[in-house]
Amino acid sequence: MHSQPPSRTRRTILRATALAVAVAAVASGCASDTVQRGFLPGYEDGEVTNQTARITSLWTGSWIAALIVGIITWGLMLWCVAAYRKRKDDHRLPVQTRYHLPLEIMYTAVPIIMVLVLFFYTDRDMSAIVDKDVEADMTVQVIGKQWSWDFNYVDEDVYESGQHLADVGGTMTEDAEIDGAPGTSEALPTLYLPAGESIRFVLDSRDVIHSFWIPAFLYKLDMIPHRTNEFVVTPQREGVYAGKCAELCGEHHSGMLFNVEIVDRAEFDAQMEELREKGQEGQIPVEGFSRLQDPNPVPASTEGEH
Repeated sequence: MHSQPPSRTRRTILRATALAVAVAAVASGCASDTVQRGFLPGYEDGEVTNQTARITSLWTGSWIAALIVGIITWGLMLWCVAAYRKRKDDHRLPVQTRYHLPLEIMYTAVPIIMVLVLFFYTDRDMSAIVDKDVEADMTVQVIGKQWSWDFNYVDEDVYESGQHLADVGGTMTEDAEIDGAPGTSEALPTLYLPAGESIRFVLDSRDVIHSFWIPAFLYKLDMIPHRTNEFVVTPQREGVYAGKCAELCGEHHSGMLFNVEIVDRAEFDAQMEELREKGQEGQIPVEGFSRLQDPNPVPASTEGEH
């Protein structure tokens, strides 16, 4: 024989669990725009790129699914604690179940289904972002180097070359804003992008592994030596955004910053013409260029010595 749980307690706990789920659902529906984005970077007046809504949906959907699973799991745990607790003057042992085949199938199948569903949506969205067959209006090659960036505007045949700043904090100006927060620097390289046009980013590294990251784009992609990675995205919201390296790449990794300006086509053409006037025509090669950026190059007579 074994002790029987009171049905009143069971009904009370089930009702409390259902109420918690309902409150969570109502709260998510009434939440602010920031909460609905899952606290990801974003703006109420429009998406930064054509992919940010997709990434936000994947992120928030994953969290909602995890929250529902968590509520159900904790609800069942609390229900078991309350329903099968030892009661006063009850010295009988509960039934010792050695196995329960339907239950074992359930807690094996359900996690597998959850993982497959998450994999499906993740693969669908990531494949759409990195699809190399998508037509692009223009191509920008980004070259990571210790510790700055080079930008090749392939179609315009001009380039921008960044230099390593030893004291990034000392070059920041408080009167300028980036991503709505004070603090940027004209000394940092600036990547100009035309709004409403699809951009093919071709990512290369000159030395070690870097990672090209524009937080407002909600996407980053590694830059690996001797390997080229690509993705296509369409900037939509004009503004100034922050860019940085997301892979620890050495002593001055934290200073590997750049600015991103999404502008209209007229402003973009003006910036490209300004690069031409500076004599920055052509394309910066990935290989064999690092010595040009080295303030203390190794003398030719010592090359190859150990």
